[in-house]
Amino acid sequence: MKTRTDAGSARQAGSAPVTIDLTAVIVAVTDAQPRVLTLGPSVGQLLECLPSGPLTRRHRTLEQGLRTWVEAQTGQSLGYVEQLYTFGDLGRQDPATGDSPRTLSIGYLALVREPRSGSADAATWHDWYRYFPWEDWRKGRPEVIDGFEPILSRWAEAGETAGERHTRRERIAVTFGHHGSNWNEDRVLDRYELAYEIGIVAESHRDDSGARLAPHAAGSGVALAGDHRRILATAIARLRGKTKYRPVVFELMPPAFTLLQLQQAVEALAGIRLHKPNFRRLVEQQGLVEETGAVTLGTGGRPARLVRFRREALLERPAPGLRVRAARKRQTTGVRGKA
Repeated sequence: MKTRTDAGSARQAGSAPVTIDLTAVIVAVTDAQPRVLTLGPSVGQLLECLPSGPLTRRHRTLEQGLRTWVEAQTGQSLGYVEQLYTFGDLGRQDPATGDSPRTLSIGYLALVREPRSGSADAATWHDWYRYFPWEDWRKGRPEVIDGFEPILSRWAEAGETAGERHTRRERIAVTFGHHGSNWNEDRVLDRYELAYEIGIVAESHRDDSGARLAPHAAGSGVALAGDHRRILATAIARLRGKTKYRPVVFELMPPAFTLLQLQQAVEALAGIRLHKPNFRRLVEQQGLVEETGAVTLGTGGRPARLVRFRREALLERPAPGLRVRAARKRQTTGVRGKA
């Protein structure tokens, strides 16, 4: 795949020049809340955005370029980093495309153990449910989804044929868990894309996409610049899915922690409540943690044992993750493990 672009040759071929942007979704869990690092509005930038910058000749690799931009913009040094996806749809980077270069954004997911105040004043940690309020089910079904329902129903019934209307109803059921379907916490991007297509989120009205089938819905979350909320949705979906088969959650934990803190971190990421005894049973069966021999008195009750991640689990099991299920009133299966 070619990553080097040449504006002159692109114009000769009749196409717009292409630039490559490196964009970081930097995640931490603090006080049982999932947080993402963003840059505030600035001169020439009316909306919040994720840390990002163009790939230049001085960057030896894509990841080195990403780390350089993140540290310069936020003061945050990155540890765990993985590439997400390449985003490059027309009209979703800059609505006033004109003769400006087309931008390909290569998204990355970065996990840090604790938010550190960076040197850049504009860098701020925010709860990621600020951007996706419908994704947090820890206190039950979010009220904002009730506001979406009539919009989704009108869109479904606006299909031109019976088959199209049926397909739209199925899509709503699968993505938003309507009509008796189960909520799947991993479908974060699918939900955002449907909301974008219908016009529920602000970005679809801002972009020159023709997606204006519904008014911008109240409570549909804070918009981000360019394609950045789409990139964030991709990162949340990746992290929720990966937690189930790889122990990436421990990249977000301090060196020593309680089992309750671990459960709260997993719940924060997944956006669901878990069944406490089943969660602890799974952690023990997977051999993911070991005792430190110390306790903490900061739980407000009885002293709690401190544990740490047991790295040998990576060698002992092919998929040492936490396959979570939401705790139900009548069904308390809680979590499911892989033997």
